[in-house]
Amino acid sequence: MLHTALRRRAGGESVEQIQPDLIIPTGKRKGQNPSVASIYRALAEHAKREAYPEAVEQAHADFTALQVGEVPGPRPATSDRASL
Repeated sequence: MLHTALRRRAGGESVEQIQPDLIIPTGKRKGQNPSVASIYRALAEHAKREAYPEAVEQAHADFTALQVGEVPGPRPATSDRASL
């Protein structure tokens, strides 16, 4: 669904125009349309992942470490953060 929404947004369509054509494939709401808010949320999450891929990768690594009982330690400041 995200790929379809991204492609159609790039083509100039609004989320409101895209929403009726999307269908939830699994889960409790299977076969229904996602809400406009859900589509906006998915697009925002995608934009964040694209803007900060290293942060997403680190968050996944930290989560995995927590799942196996390890506590991730503090990370040194990166050059991007040091300038803030």
